[in-house]
Amino acid sequence: MNILMKYTNLAAALHTLSARHLTLLDPGRWDDRNDAHLMRRYREASGAPAVLATCFTQTADTYHHWRVFAGGSDGVRLEIDKDKLLASLRDVDGIVTGEVRYLQVQEFRQGAFTINDLPFIKRHPYADERESRILRHLDSRATEAVLPIKLAWVKRVTISPWMAPALAKTVKTSLRAIDGCARLKAYQSTLINNRDWRSAADRLTAPPPAGRPGPTANGQ
Repeated sequence: MNILMKYTNLAAALHTLSARHLTLLDPGRWDDRNDAHLMRRYREASGAPAVLATCFTQTADTYHHWRVFAGGSDGVRLEIDKDKLLASLRDVDGIVTGEVRYLQVQEFRQGAFTINDLPFIKRHPYADERESRILRHLDSRATEAVLPIKLAWVKRVTISPWMAPALAKTVKTSLRAIDGCARLKAYQSTLINNRDWRSAADRLTAPPPAGRPGPTANGQ
């Protein structure tokens, strides 16, 4: 199954699940000014009063995504069925979807690109993000828009690895208390605190059984 992963904060995740919609925002507020500039030039060329966006990744659990996109200890990742979400948008006016291409500056300067490529081009240092985007052109100068989703499309919710375990337990209970979410798969990321990873090291450093010599300096 194709999955889109949405990194966000706890308040936004609760709102998404309760309201059953994704929120699209103004790219002008993005931290990456290069990215915001390309989006602004695209909007101007399109003639739309507003072009709003929401972004996802299609890569596995990474430290970068949690730190940059998930808002610290109250970060949350929603895993959404890509095929069903995109299928629901086929008849929605003004929707544009695509995956980001990552280019070196020289490639961008010399490449044969068009205005329609701009929302899906980003500098190569961001390549590990493997980003997908949904855009919506609007006929008014709105700074926010929503796209309806179904809870069945949310396959899993993962809580920040920096959240205190006691709080994470409460958050999981709160998520499942939302109407329609009783069977929601909710977990806490073990990215920075994985018991199996640590136990592998423990086995290597455990004293050898009685009567059995331990490893020498050269491993023999």
